[in-house]
Amino acid sequence: MVRERVALTPNAKRERRNSILRKTLGQTAIWLVLLVMYVPILVLIVFSFDKATNIGNFADFHFTFQLYKDLFNDEEIMVALGNTILLAVISAAISTVLGTCGAIGAFYSKKRTRALIENVTQIPVVNAEIVMALSLTVMFVFVGTYIFGGANVFGFWTLLAGHIVLALPFVYLSVKPKLQQMDPALYEAAMDLGCTQNQALWKAVMPEILPGVASGFLLSITLSLDDFIVTAFTRGAGLLSGDKTIETLSTLVQAKIKKGPIPPAMRALTTLIFVVVLLIVIGITVYRNVNAKKKKVRKGRAA
Repeated sequence: MVRERVALTPNAKRERRNSILRKTLGQTAIWLVLLVMYVPILVLIVFSFDKATNIGNFADFHFTFQLYKDLFNDEEIMVALGNTILLAVISAAISTVLGTCGAIGAFYSKKRTRALIENVTQIPVVNAEIVMALSLTVMFVFVGTYIFGGANVFGFWTLLAGHIVLALPFVYLSVKPKLQQMDPALYEAAMDLGCTQNQALWKAVMPEILPGVASGFLLSITLSLDDFIVTAFTRGAGLLSGDKTIETLSTLVQAKIKKGPIPPAMRALTTLIFVVVLLIVIGITVYRNVNAKKKKVRKGRAA
């Protein structure tokens, strides 16, 4: 069969050209954004295999794993890394529990109470982090002065409290959409079928909101890992630093910048962090795709 070519009207040709132009501009913008985002990371990864102090000179590039060896032999960086990971995991776990409980409680509360909780929770999200850090500092100074008789209360617990306050609203906002997508009668239906309140919560509600809880936990870890302002204002002695002031990766880098160039071993560390995060993202994506395929198969069999 011979396909007949349909003559396009001038308006149709113009619309076609505009459509092609929009697609081209859109794809160009996307690629530019990706280049701006990932080219610096790629450069950092490449120069993590070069032990030169300053990066950017490809002519003197010498491939080596020396920075990775120096990284694991650098006690200062290892202590800061350990502090950062411990603080991130502990604060994320507590924030996830509190944020999830708060979201569930607000969801099953009265309309006015729920609206009040949601408005109060959104304030820390849009508020400047420096305001939060200063307010926490003033509160801890007040507590140390008037409750503990002038004692210095700054330490691990004040730092942990600051990170929990920082991450808690984001957990709430991650769990809330999953609760709104869930059938509100699901909890009562589980109770009618013989479940206790705890059983209905864990067997009916939690499986429905688990993706939001996981997202809130990962987001809390991310916020804690790269936080500097709250950490700088609320830290004290403790964790792996012992009697010294707690150093995290962000505060360590800031202290090193004051004295001179960033230690080359930090390039190896950031590369490892990027690889770990990339593997986690790939794993989550594969897991979701596999679950989506299983659901499609189950629906096909049920039909």
